[in-house]
Amino acid sequence: MSQFTWQTRKSGSDGAPDRVAERKAQSTEAVNELKFTLHQRLIEELDPSKLQGLESDQAREAVEAAARSLIAQEMPGIVGAVRDELVAAVADEVLGLGPIEGLLKDAEISEVMVNDAEQIYYEKEGRLYLSSVRFRDHAHIMRIVERIVAPLGRRVDESSPMVDARLTDGSRVNVVIPPVAPKSPTITIRKFRADKMTIEDLIAAGSLTRDLAEFLRACVQVRLNILISGGTGTGKTTMLNALSSFIPDTERILTIEDPTELRLQQGHVVSLEARPPSLEGKGEITQRDLVRNSLRMRPDRIIIGEVRGAEAFDMLQAMNTGHEGSLGTVHANSPRDALARLESMILMAGLDLPIRAIREQISSAIHVVIQIARLSDGTRKITHVSEIVGMEGQVVTMQDLFRFVQRGIDSDGRVSGAFQGTGLRPAFAEKFDIAGIHLPPDLFAVAGAAGA
Repeated sequence: MSQFTWQTRKSGSDGAPDRVAERKAQSTEAVNELKFTLHQRLIEELDPSKLQGLESDQAREAVEAAARSLIAQEMPGIVGAVRDELVAAVADEVLGLGPIEGLLKDAEISEVMVNDAEQIYYEKEGRLYLSSVRFRDHAHIMRIVERIVAPLGRRVDESSPMVDARLTDGSRVNVVIPPVAPKSPTITIRKFRADKMTIEDLIAAGSLTRDLAEFLRACVQVRLNILISGGTGTGKTTMLNALSSFIPDTERILTIEDPTELRLQQGHVVSLEARPPSLEGKGEITQRDLVRNSLRMRPDRIIIGEVRGAEAFDMLQAMNTGHEGSLGTVHANSPRDALARLESMILMAGLDLPIRAIREQISSAIHVVIQIARLSDGTRKITHVSEIVGMEGQVVTMQDLFRFVQRGIDSDGRVSGAFQGTGLRPAFAEKFDIAGIHLPPDLFAVAGAAGA
């Protein structure tokens, strides 16, 4: 203990940066050692039955009180901010996810990535940062992994080294352990946003303009089938959630996800979630099973959180047989790639269909593809809004209606640019007129969507 006290007082007294960094590292190591010691003592002395049945806040208060009492008895020299830090850290170890609990509680952090005990990154505002928190060792990471998967009845070991799970707040978790990740167990957590971004939030963030938002609102209202395309972390689900708000309350909506992330505001929503196989390899329910079953549930619209397999064919079938206005997302880097992905997923499903028949299904089912990208400055924007026109020979024909034109990067590293129309009027524009929706006449002009 005297070593820790001396290091805390002396930190910063020497002007040499390397000495300061060394002492800071030693101090952090000493704090981590204290956390581990306190945690072990609490496990020995705290009666777990006293925590059962308590609300989370009450359980945390009980653990923090026990930690303060233990510090006062055996570590009286630890006081003030250092004591409070230790108490909070021990409570996180006992009840939460240890060192990364604080990152998960930070509302501005969207993703947490544990590469190894010494390397924990987080994403904030689209950029990655190295965190100062650390795990004690690989065994410490595995204890947190077990805490994540145990309540879900899942198993992670050498025979099953990869697992997808979901925290109680809805956050998505992926775990990979040795031997698949030979250096260290890894944890990747995509945080669940309780306050989903609305279309107004996306406009304020510069993801699209107001004119473009009104166009997309009209597309949803006249029941066009829309596919949202983008890479990992570009905001596809966020955009899907925002567009779904344009669906009238009078319609019955079925959502199909793996895992559940959408938070629709309408009253008549039925949410279906895929289920992985049990430990015995039984009981799996795929998204394709759910899409097929949803057709028997009288949906007005079907929303698929992410199209990733054989359900692509069933989704196209549904769109072509009276379920217009459906929405979905797909991983792809361009509108054209999004259609190629659908084609590949159908082929990989083993369906004995000629390429032309698949492409005809795609061209008649999908009306609009919205492409989203994460730019170099971390911002997420719609880069293309494209219309599926039809078929020419063996090729599905498309045309861009709107594009984001990047002009450069300013002195702060922010991307500058503007949304522009291409001058092409969509073939489905007459549906707007029939529905009594009147968009600005110059919306599709070359600079039509830029000024919002």
